[in-house]
Amino acid sequence: MKFTVKQIADLIGAEIVGNPDAVISKFSKIDAGEEEGLSFLANPKYTHYIYTTKATAVLVSNDFHPTQELECTLLKVDNPYLAFARLMTMAQQKKTKVGISKHAAIAEGVKIGKDVYIGDFVSISEGVTIGDNVQIYPHTYIGENVTIGNNTILHSGVKVYHACVIGNNCTCHPAAIIGSDGFGFAPQSDNQYVKIPQLGNVIIEDNVDIGANTCIDRATMGSTIIRKGVKLCNFIQIAHNCEIGENTVMAAMCGVSGSTKIGKNCVFAGQVGVSWHLKIGDNVQVGAQSGIHNSLKDNSIVVGTPAFNASDCIKSYAIFKHLPRVVDRISDLESKMKK
Repeated sequence: MKFTVKQIADLIGAEIVGNPDAVISKFSKIDAGEEEGLSFLANPKYTHYIYTTKATAVLVSNDFHPTQELECTLLKVDNPYLAFARLMTMAQQKKTKVGISKHAAIAEGVKIGKDVYIGDFVSISEGVTIGDNVQIYPHTYIGENVTIGNNTILHSGVKVYHACVIGNNCTCHPAAIIGSDGFGFAPQSDNQYVKIPQLGNVIIEDNVDIGANTCIDRATMGSTIIRKGVKLCNFIQIAHNCEIGENTVMAAMCGVSGSTKIGKNCVFAGQVGVSWHLKIGDNVQVGAQSGIHNSLKDNSIVVGTPAFNASDCIKSYAIFKHLPRVVDRISDLESKMKK
């Protein structure tokens, strides 16, 4: 489908600087722009591309003022990245699948809402409740007494163990595992281990995204809780009895040990490891590959292993990387003093 710049501006409330009748038929990156393409500028590092891009139109912030002549049309908005995401979401919308495959295995008594899609080789156990407009793609397993809210999507190969609860408007990407046993073993005097039964469940609140191959363990007792608005990337491990606060986001390969509580609006970069029984405050930001061994207060910004204040860590690294030369100089001075 094709739209004019004016039609797009009307959808997102943008100010047009340039040709309102220019035609847009695709999305494109600003550094690889194409004719009839729509791009966006959100990162200042990419500003120079706006003067050379072949994209027909570019979303920019309201405070952007070009310093050179432009060939593209500008669409000015408060948040170009968010506006671009919304336009992509509109373009992606397609007819929702409805219907239950004859190859699905559904136990008697399962409660299924309206306009639900259940694909081939889905297995749904006794006591399950499924809300309206739910999408369950092939080869997904849902254990006994699971509850799934309205408009939730379980992509192919998702496993939801017994008694877990998933809220409304959630998405679980392929091979995510919800409610597997927590890592609980009691050591014995002979150095062998006895498994501790994991009797709790997992509760996922509304508007949560769970990435592919992410694993959220059930609680030993009580619940592992993922609060509303949480976004978890791929290959993340959330251990038993953890709580992840609302609107917290984690990039790929983060791991959170058992019984740790993480506050709301936190941001974890990739490969962060968090030790057990900690309390992480609200609005905490953690740099990539950091190791958190102590609880953190609200609004902390940390990096490193063990993680500490980000600005102090950067200063320390500036010194640390020169240590080999400092050692050489000290050794040279010692040698000269002995002579």
